[in-house]
Formats: sequence, C-alpha cells, structure tokens
Amino acid sequence: MQLKIVKTKKDYEKSLERFEEIFQAKNGSAESDEADVLALLIKEYEDKHFVIDVPNPIEAIKYRMEQQGLTNKDLAQILGFKSRVSDIFKKNRKLNLGMVRKLYHELNIPLETLVREY
Repeated sequence: MQLKIVKTKKDYEKSLERFEEIFQAKNGSAESDEADVLALLIKEYEDKHFVIDVPNPIEAIKYRMEQQGLTNKDLAQILGFKSRVSDIFKKNRKLNLGMVRKLYHELNIPLETLVREY
C-alpha cells in the first residue's frame, strides 16, 4: 500500500483494513514499519474527526460512581458531608479545592476534569 495522509472516510477505512492485515507483522519487517506509519496516520485522522469532549465534573463523578458501584452515601463519606453531595449534583454548590483533592485521590478522576467550569 502506498502511504499517504488520511483525508477522507474512504482513505480511513482503507487504512484500517490494511492495518488489520499487517498489525501482527514481525518486528523489523517492511510490513511492521508500514503498520507503525499507518497507526500514526490513522490516529491523526481520528484525533481530528472523532473528538470526544471531556465530561464536566458532575458527569465525571457520576460516571466514576457508577463504575465503582458507589452510592451518594459513599460519596458523602469521601467528601465528609451528606448534604454537600445533593447540593453538588443539583449544582447549588461548586466543588472546592478540598473536594477536588479528595475526589482525585479517592476516585482517581483527573484534576483537569474536576476543575473545569460547569
């Protein structure tokens, strides 16, 4: 396959097909090198055309709670106050620095997500 920048959906699909054919090629082979370059070209196309927005802090907290099977009561124990959980989810109260730190350490939610405006 002649390598070129992936510009269209058709180019993208062709690149994916070729990548699937050669992605297990032996290291150091021409096909392995081709797979490496194709992976970069595919990633570049995906980064431009399949943008995933970062969730707001509330969505991120709810998602992580769902993943870990946590309840509002569990979150209240992490934050230290039961009333704050409902206030946060109703957006009556913003997350403060202490809450952000606790959520980061206890739920492993990225800081970049927790400090976003919502």
